[in-house]
Amino acid sequence: MGLNISKMLTFSRAPFYGIVQGNTATPLGSVVLPVTFGTKDNYRTEYINFEVADFESSYHAILDRPALAKFMAVPHYIYLLLKMLGKASILTFHGVLKKSYNCDQEAIEYTATSSVPEPSAEVCTAAQNLTDSEMEIPNQRPS
Repeated sequence: MGLNISKMLTFSRAPFYGIVQGNTATPLGSVVLPVTFGTKDNYRTEYINFEVADFESSYHAILDRPALAKFMAVPHYIYLLLKMLGKASILTFHGVLKKSYNCDQEAIEYTATSSVPEPSAEVCTAAQNLTDSEMEIPNQRPS
């Protein structure tokens, strides 16, 4: 997109599920950007919060339900159609079935071949190296 968002990122702990097979992917942060649909004569702009991730994907941005609700958009998934109210009239956007299919195939291939180290495996390995005294949970809280 040509933006330097490194200074615009805010902390985010919302993990992504289903991107990397069997694991969660943690975003780099989140950023709020203006999103505009339509033409100069008939458009709609809203500020949308995006989670920024550092992994390969066939999608550049995914608008979730809160974003669609902000636009008061009506998606018709079977027809690959999105409708929303614009400044002058209703905006209608048509998807391309072949492109949608290709993006899905790339996403499936990526999830099947990618893996992120599971943090619980690292914790389990570290716990096995601890002595019994190090494994004890103190009865009193530290002051």
